[in-house]
Amino acid sequence: MPMRVTRILGLIAALLLALPAVAQMRGHGGPVRALAVTGDGRLAISGGFDQAAIVWGLETGAALSVLRFHDGAVNAVAALPDGRFASASEDGRIALWRLGQAEPDCVLAGHAGPVAGLAVSPDGTMLASAAWDGTARIWPLAGGPARTLEGHKGNVNAVAFLPDGRLVTAGADASVRIWTPQGETVLTATLPSALSALAVTTDGEIAAAGADATVRFLASDGQVRSEVELGPAPVIALAPAPDGTRIAAASAGGTVAMIERASGKILFTLVGPGLPVWSVAWRPDGSELVTGGGDRLVRRWNAATGEPIGPLAMPRPADALAAFHGERGAEVFRACVACHTLAPDDAPRAGPTLAGLFGRRIATVSGYRYSEALKGMDIVWTPETVARLFEVGPARFTPGTRMPEQTINSAEDRDALMRFLAKATERQPTGTPPTGPN
Repeated sequence: MPMRVTRILGLIAALLLALPAVAQMRGHGGPVRALAVTGDGRLAISGGFDQAAIVWGLETGAALSVLRFHDGAVNAVAALPDGRFASASEDGRIALWRLGQAEPDCVLAGHAGPVAGLAVSPDGTMLASAAWDGTARIWPLAGGPARTLEGHKGNVNAVAFLPDGRLVTAGADASVRIWTPQGETVLTATLPSALSALAVTTDGEIAAAGADATVRFLASDGQVRSEVELGPAPVIALAPAPDGTRIAAASAGGTVAMIERASGKILFTLVGPGLPVWSVAWRPDGSELVTGGGDRLVRRWNAATGEPIGPLAMPRPADALAAFHGERGAEVFRACVACHTLAPDDAPRAGPTLAGLFGRRIATVSGYRYSEALKGMDIVWTPETVARLFEVGPARFTPGTRMPEQTINSAEDRDALMRFLAKATERQPTGTPPTGPN
């Protein structure tokens, strides 16, 4: 490790020991999409929808470095064994950083779509990436060409390494795939719904979850050992405890469930970590969880009790759909709350606010960064165009979009959703909740 970096880390260590612990870290201008903790437990790196990555001192809550390079949300981060950090974005690029430097140490380019996940190999020599171009890639950290893994039918959302060096991927096609280090598919397991989260435990068991809010535990032969239903909101992120006994599951509903692997029981649920919870990571001694939420905060939690370390900075947000309880359209919309708000004064998420949706031209919400493909389209959002979007899927109706691929096959459900959106997205004065059912 370069002498300059060694000196910087020494100064950081002294600072961490001298200052009191804090519970929340504020610095991102948007939801905190990704989190990773260094092997010594002192530092964390977060990625946000504000296109920035931030390196934090966990004990002090100080932002030690703000890394700005990406042209899009930072969807994934990783702490590398050599002291560097990796950040990956919807711009399709992966940047490798050294602490104290304002520019990336190097940039890994090649993906043709947003990068959604990163993982470091057990021996620390490889970095794997999952992307919405339908591929995963294995990058040698010492340099050289990447190995491309093809086989998923749609977005690849998550990636992890098994202890023996094989790679696991999970995607929107509802499949979990295991690959050899050479990039050959060993097996494919198809689960009941689209997958967005993946984790591998120290003994090689695979946990996968996604749209149906169920965490499934798979053996390395692809057989499902057990299932844990969390419902009703989709699971966005999974993180295994360092000793492998528990799994933390974060959801779009604003909760983090602590699951005991052996029994399949939910031990407790974190209350108030920010709606939705986009990311979760463990400190290496297993004593704490770190979460990133839609409230733009990074938070610390006692992993044994589920209690926040220090007072919560904000109360848990109210359920935006409570006024529409019992409406079929509101239930259909629950799959959308991870990315879209209904009120103009709500904090931004992955997608633009839907306030004032009907009658609005595509790609015109002020302050939201749209893909270039959407800016050139001649579409006005109406009940007919939105229904068509979900009938054929975003990839066909709005090619080049960053919106996750999803369809609503039932015409009745599409109609119910349109009726709900007509009421819930009608522009209200700032601070006024949407009108409930008549």
